[in-house]
Amino acid sequence: MATLSSANRQITLASRPVGAPTASDFGLIEQPVSAPGDGQVLLRNLYLSLDPYMRGRMSDAESYATPLAVGDVMVGGTVARVASSRHPDWRAGDLVLAYGGWQDYALSDGRDLNRLDPGMAHPSLALGVLGMPGFTAYMGLLDIGQPKPGETVVVAAASGAVGSVVGQIAKLKGCHVVGIAGGNEKCGYVVDELGFDACADHHAEGFPQQLEAACRQGIDVYFESVGGAVFDAVLPLLNTKARVPLCGLIAQYNDTELPPGPDRLGLLMRTLLTKRIRMQGFIIFDDYGSRFGEFLAAMGEWVRQGKIKYREDVVEGLENAPRAFIGMLEGRNFGKLVVRIAEE
Repeated sequence: MATLSSANRQITLASRPVGAPTASDFGLIEQPVSAPGDGQVLLRNLYLSLDPYMRGRMSDAESYATPLAVGDVMVGGTVARVASSRHPDWRAGDLVLAYGGWQDYALSDGRDLNRLDPGMAHPSLALGVLGMPGFTAYMGLLDIGQPKPGETVVVAAASGAVGSVVGQIAKLKGCHVVGIAGGNEKCGYVVDELGFDACADHHAEGFPQQLEAACRQGIDVYFESVGGAVFDAVLPLLNTKARVPLCGLIAQYNDTELPPGPDRLGLLMRTLLTKRIRMQGFIIFDDYGSRFGEFLAAMGEWVRQGKIKYREDVVEGLENAPRAFIGMLEGRNFGKLVVRIAEE
């Protein structure tokens, strides 16, 4: 079990970013470790998940979740051990999936905790393929995308935590799967390791032509998490009655104004209408939280059987979380990005 310290390092929102976040937008402070009160548990965070949605929480723009206040601890999912407990349902040593944030220790009243196997060989997977990213891929593709055998499924950010799982599930469902990723290394991984049929490099000068060549029958399902120029290349290839699950727009999270160029809204609306396309945004736990058990049973079995592969990008040390997060928004990570906060 992790050794209990007397100091709790916390990474806070020091200022609201204007455009892309910088190191100065984060603060690193130390506070005394708080003792749990009645009905509370003290968590020792072991792993922290870094995810694109956190950029939105740093802004004060209206969104689906309350923004962080300047000075607040950065939010995030964690895998943690219960260090001490005054809650009847939890005891010291329990391994849990929590929402402990960017800090060494966190207090919880137990309502945000999910019990994990205490002997889990790779606990960080609960933040990736067996956690929120995998859940997002599973529900977005199967419930909204509804892929059918023989259809063409295109996946944005295909080497990432969500996209890599989307494409592999689509292959299990008998689809022709085309990924979109940045650079030869990521595209090679998507095809050679994950088993996609093709991958288009959105950094390449001829990206739209690459994508079109890989989608000879058009696109029936497009899993969107990027937006921007990637979606511009996808839009004309969408087939009649295509489905577009929308879980993110990472290319636009740092924008401070509308992108340059012509107004594309009219083209988008006309395409949606004339091709009767279904485009649906979703917030995974808000919309599908009650089905997490269904997902975990299916995904756990696929992972055990080797039918779903995964890749982690592990950063050592809480103090390095801001740098890693900034890099993720620039596409520098390769696989599910997690920070190892503490050794067991």
